[in-house]
Amino acid sequence: MPGPERVSDVLATGRPAPSRGHGRYAAAVLVTVFAILSQYFLPDWVPALRPIYGSLVGDLAVVYGVPVVTFAVLVGAGPLRHWKDRMGVATVEGLRWYGLLSLLGLAIVLGLAVLYEAVDPSALQLLDKPNPALQQAVGDPWLYVALSFVIGAFEETIFRGWIYGYWKNWKGSWVVPATATSVLFAGVHLYYATTYTLAAPLIFPTLFLLGFAFAATYQASGGNLVVVALLHGANDATAYLTLINAPVGDALHYLVIFVGAILALVLYLRTPPSAPPVEWAPGFGRPGPTGATDPMSEAPNPFGPS
Repeated sequence: MPGPERVSDVLATGRPAPSRGHGRYAAAVLVTVFAILSQYFLPDWVPALRPIYGSLVGDLAVVYGVPVVTFAVLVGAGPLRHWKDRMGVATVEGLRWYGLLSLLGLAIVLGLAVLYEAVDPSALQLLDKPNPALQQAVGDPWLYVALSFVIGAFEETIFRGWIYGYWKNWKGSWVVPATATSVLFAGVHLYYATTYTLAAPLIFPTLFLLGFAFAATYQASGGNLVVVALLHGANDATAYLTLINAPVGDALHYLVIFVGAILALVLYLRTPPSAPPVEWAPGFGRPGPTGATDPMSEAPNPFGPS
């Protein structure tokens, strides 16, 4: 086990501590994955646990409470310290990353659907199966609309705050841990694979891109979690809203995507072609465009630019 000085350093800075610090992080990730996936098999394996998983409060306590406590004890609050910083930057970056990658996800799904139609059209019929996440909300969809923002906050704190944020001072490109954590984020949504089987590949790219958009927002804003939590919550809430009013739910969902995509286009067109490159995350130690190091700087070796 690390000594007190090593634990306090991780608590204060959120920097990956050598060897043993990585071991504690890995243990927290494994516990998190097990806690999230346990809802799919433990109730069947251990019938005595069914009342816990069968209760909304009990299920949330296991799936989100256990990871939060584990990361808080083993890793500390360092990666979360800038959770509300740079709200303006986070809002702009969050909207444009969400909009652009959501459009990319739609394009990939369309391309895969065309491929499925050519190779195995019957597989597309599997998408007609009810979505398990929506099915559990049929009795009280408004509760799940509100709960979406709570779950969004938990998942962003765990996946972007801790699992991705732990690597914010890594020497390599930020794209590497962003990709890895986005794969993990998509992978723990196991019920899509068990429900849609052969058609599941049409769903997982969107989940991956959603996670990547949120990681990029965290990176660009220097660690803001508020905006990604709200975007995550809104993404889920509009899905549950379709149970109440399908046209309204779909319209709101695509409206956010449209706003983000338009914002990205406007920012792209307004950027002078001859402007010097601006580093992605000055908050992680990169000098800003004027050469001055940002006051949020924490390490000399941040991620490279995107």
